[in-house]
Amino acid sequence: MTDFIGRFHPVVVHLPIGILLLAALFQLLSRRFSTVAPAIPLTLLFGALGAVLSCITGYMLSLSGDYDTILAGRHQWLGIATAVLAFVFYGIVRYKATIPKLADSMALASIGLITLTGHLGGSLTHGEDYLTVSLSSENTKAGLPPIPNIQEAVLYTDVVQPILKNRCYSCHGPSKQKGKLRLDEHQYILTGGEDGSAIKAGAADESELIKRLLLPLTNDEHMPPKEKPQLTENEVAVLKWWVDTGAEVSKKVKDLKQTESIKPVLAALESGESKETPKISDIPEAEVAPADENAIQAIRKAGIIVLPVSQDKAYLSASFVTAGAGADTLIKLLEPIRKQLIWLRLDDAKISDKTLGLVAGFPNLTRLYLTNTAISDAGLAQLSPLKQLQVLNLVNTKVTEQGLLALKGLQSLRSIYLFQTAVDKSKWASLQTAFPKTVLDSGGYQVPTFETDTVEVKLQ
Repeated sequence: MTDFIGRFHPVVVHLPIGILLLAALFQLLSRRFSTVAPAIPLTLLFGALGAVLSCITGYMLSLSGDYDTILAGRHQWLGIATAVLAFVFYGIVRYKATIPKLADSMALASIGLITLTGHLGGSLTHGEDYLTVSLSSENTKAGLPPIPNIQEAVLYTDVVQPILKNRCYSCHGPSKQKGKLRLDEHQYILTGGEDGSAIKAGAADESELIKRLLLPLTNDEHMPPKEKPQLTENEVAVLKWWVDTGAEVSKKVKDLKQTESIKPVLAALESGESKETPKISDIPEAEVAPADENAIQAIRKAGIIVLPVSQDKAYLSASFVTAGAGADTLIKLLEPIRKQLIWLRLDDAKISDKTLGLVAGFPNLTRLYLTNTAISDAGLAQLSPLKQLQVLNLVNTKVTEQGLLALKGLQSLRSIYLFQTAVDKSKWASLQTAFPKTVLDSGGYQVPTFETDTVEVKLQ
């Protein structure tokens, strides 16, 4: 109940501010316009009572713990001082009207105290620089400025932090911590808030921060709130990439594994987001009706992770990473969301070629991950109906060049990952000819090791 009443503070506080400022203005004009003098005492009384109510609701709101205690304390005591001054001002004009200069001084003091208190309240709500940020040359609310030589930039300090500062600090910064979450320091991001950890290093799809960024704008859990400036697609892509690469604090961009999808984003950051950025088109432009919520709940109950992939469209991703055994059977649960499903992760799942026959029935699929599965060339050939497919991960499977050639009619394919497959290296040139617009990734690169990685040691 205390928290509920406290939330009325932003509504209540504006009433006494207006009334007290009006009373002060009447006092300063009263010697020239005597007709306003009789209204001053009653105006001050209402303003003083309103100030007391504002102090009470403000104190209750501060108990939520969502605000910086030092700044909130200053705002609180200045608010109390304003209420006290209002009653003193009322007493002077009500009972000692023969001292006009003292009353004028009280009017000026009231204006100054209200201004200072209001400034601290604005700092709590919008950040300490909310008045001056628009005048600063570093104001980048509309997007990040160009980052010269992006490869030499430190990903966290030069890219991630500016994004979080522009879009998130007003609610999750040093002066305000909605949900007990701070995003202004790396250690706070890892600690998380009242809902737990904000990110899971190395797994963006399982990180609460990324999940909320990708929720539809109309969803109450979407962040930032719809009335706040939203992250661009490139900014979301960078944050996802940062988390997926281990959420490192000191590594440069050049030291991290760069996927084909992140390369055009980095190029756009280097040239500046004010220019037209390359379009990452693995989210279809066409609109699609939202999936049935009961079907989604049934899929999740089976252990399959289903998440939205866009803020403003109803397309979905599905991952079997926590589904356990029986993927061949569970894949049928995706049928009700076949039109909305565009990203599918079957890494390490116990699937067969029969499963790929069912996967071929998902017409809008743009990403398909089959790492460490038992599929063969026969299963791969069944994917030929997937005309929208752009990314195909076949790492550590038994597929050969023959299976791949069955997919050469897929004109949208732009990346195929073939590390540790049975593809004959001598056939690589012919495959490049068959897939002229596709990046064929043979692997063999060094993958960075992160502190969050698990190392398994086997004794011989």
